[in-house]
Amino acid sequence: MPPKSDNTEGIVLNFVNEQNRPLNSQNVADALQKYNLKKTAVQKALDNLSDSGKISFKEYGKQKIYIARQDQFDIPNSEELDRMKKDNAKLQQELEDQKRAISEVEGEVRALQSNLTLEEICAKEAKLRTEVGQMEEKLSKLSEGVTLVRPEDRKAVQEMYVERIGQWRKRKRMFKDLWDAITENSPKDVKEFKEELGIEYDEDVTVNLQDFIDLMPQGKKRGRGQ
Repeated sequence: MPPKSDNTEGIVLNFVNEQNRPLNSQNVADALQKYNLKKTAVQKALDNLSDSGKISFKEYGKQKIYIARQDQFDIPNSEELDRMKKDNAKLQQELEDQKRAISEVEGEVRALQSNLTLEEICAKEAKLRTEVGQMEEKLSKLSEGVTLVRPEDRKAVQEMYVERIGQWRKRKRMFKDLWDAITENSPKDVKEFKEELGIEYDEDVTVNLQDFIDLMPQGKKRGRGQ
């Protein structure tokens, strides 16, 4: 239920005085929607208040602009204004100091949150001690000449490596024979043709087959170009 007429005028008067700036009826009606006031009621209240001299108004064409009466406010003199400016500057500085202090505290909180707790430190220390112990044990076995890889596992890996190198060498040779046949009578520049097709040699990606052949077990290597 909308407020009574006298209550409406009281609500509108308080709002106009609080705002203390030029307002039209639409501004007031929009701001006072929470009181279930319709624009016609707001307009009537504004007219009654201006007619009774409780607020001021000016007409601009068909529109009325309302404003609080300025004689009801205490207007500070120049000395009071200077004092208020100084107080404001002081408050602004205190605000900046508080913001800086809050920022420092937040930084310290973030730093503390990023640190490990005592429980986490102990757990990490235990894990590192275990890893160090395992590495020391492995180092000790290597120093004593103990074989850490079973002969059958070593043989399987070596055979697989040799087979892969053989496939690499075979495919490299097949490509070279095919590429030479294609480009032998081609009018195109070989380098440009290769780039056009997106072909890369091993050397283009800094890979050398011979480097991998040299890693093969003795007795399984072939000479260069074989």
